[in-house]
Amino acid sequence: MTSPQTSQSPAANHSRAGRVVELGHPWRGIGPFLFAVHHLDAYPAGNAEMGPATGVDDRQLGSDFGHPSGWNMYHGTTIPGFPAHPHRGFETITVVRRGVVDHADSTGASARYGNGDVQWVTAGKGVSHSEVFPLVNADRDNPFELYQIWLNLPARDKTADPEFTMQWSEDIPVVVHDEDGAKATVRVIAGAFGSATALEPPKHSWASDPAADVAIWLIDLEPHARVDLPAPASTDTRRMLYVHGEAARVEIDGATVESGLGFEQSRASALALANGDEPSTILVLQGAEIGEPVVQYGPFVMNSAEEIDQAYSDYRRTRFGGWPWGSDAPVHPRTEGRFARFPSGRVERPGQ
Repeated sequence: MTSPQTSQSPAANHSRAGRVVELGHPWRGIGPFLFAVHHLDAYPAGNAEMGPATGVDDRQLGSDFGHPSGWNMYHGTTIPGFPAHPHRGFETITVVRRGVVDHADSTGASARYGNGDVQWVTAGKGVSHSEVFPLVNADRDNPFELYQIWLNLPARDKTADPEFTMQWSEDIPVVVHDEDGAKATVRVIAGAFGSATALEPPKHSWASDPAADVAIWLIDLEPHARVDLPAPASTDTRRMLYVHGEAARVEIDGATVESGLGFEQSRASALALANGDEPSTILVLQGAEIGEPVVQYGPFVMNSAEEIDQAYSDYRRTRFGGWPWGSDAPVHPRTEGRFARFPSGRVERPGQ
């Protein structure tokens, strides 16, 4: 998932621990993270097909980004989202804060997840998947918020079998720091925060190597909330804080970081956060560099141009295992709850 490029000038201040940076759009990556995107859409009520009830006649269907209405179809034509597309050589980590996503892939796996759930897909040697956003509410609006993070794989795992895992919202560790009635809430998606340790990542993930020091934290700050981030485990660890929110303004180690800007940490030290007068959200990505060449072209991330050529050749020949679905954008029934069906046929639901 990507969107057109934009940028915002950073505030002219820094600190001993790092510097304020432009993020662009999609947000620039750091260390093993290639980039991140944040989709925020005020979708209307859904029609009988779970597309927008207001219609899509004014859209450039197939490539609808940045629409002035405040919501986008992206590459969808009936339902918003991203119909079948391939990946190889990296991982997608998708965090859905509001709304739902219907997933289907070339291994035969499928899912519906949302409202705080996280899906982690190791593309490895190649997978095609579809990610569509059905508007399941027919009688009211369908607000939608999603992050997708691209995490690179080391060469040894770029040919691993594809795998996807689910982190159900109910199972994700949450740390709440309350100081004078102002709360900082930290969702621990990868790594550890204080005594809280994230759920296990996929077995071939860079995050599964303790030496990689990978962490993903999603932090919500109430007005005037304060919280300290623990120091990275190594001076080789890279860390970026992505600040956002309608009027977000956070002091990070004394530097002022406003919405749409980032803080790139340069010292392996603890980091003090102090929020301003309005609610703020911070996505934190950290990890050690993999230390290998990175060649990215479209949906493939490899170590050489020759491997990129091979990825395209393999996809054209095999479609990474074929496509077992009757549509490039499969959708589940409106009444279906959150679930994951794995290639083995095993079905998993939250709380089971």
